[in-house]
Amino acid sequence: MPLDAIHDFNCQLLADLPHQRYQHEPILDYATDEKVKARLGWQAEFSKTLFLKFKDGRFALLLTHRDGRLDNKAVKASLGAKPSICTAEEMQAEIGCLPGAVCPFLPRADIPLLVDSALLSHGAFTWTPGHPEQTFLLGTDHLAQLLAQLPCQVSYLPTSQA
Repeated sequence: MPLDAIHDFNCQLLADLPHQRYQHEPILDYATDEKVKARLGWQAEFSKTLFLKFKDGRFALLLTHRDGRLDNKAVKASLGAKPSICTAEEMQAEIGCLPGAVCPFLPRADIPLLVDSALLSHGAFTWTPGHPEQTFLLGTDHLAQLLAQLPCQVSYLPTSQA
């Protein structure tokens, strides 16, 4: 999937929602994330999106906060199978995103999105809308409105009791 298509889809999702957009050097790792956050003064939680696969050939996305971890039991309870994290090569071949810049909001109905409920405890979050040199920021109070526009199945995972 071309990054321009992912970016355009994300722009459409945000058309009627209050949000912020930033242009910066490509962010493909946490060190650059931190540097850009400090320079631009972001007051939001970094999100992380994991691209998951299942033995039966299905895929899914997990949107969590930067320090979130894959909870295999919660994913299995939601989607009926234990996931593994795709390799960078598999992920690029399937959805086109670059490693370190996986967009959680895709224009594909066949890839469900799992949202870590812990992300909702933050006032706002950031994500990469396809192009790693751009970041979008949205208040979590508007996340449900954004998710309602997605063509895929969306599920909230319970907050871990760690």
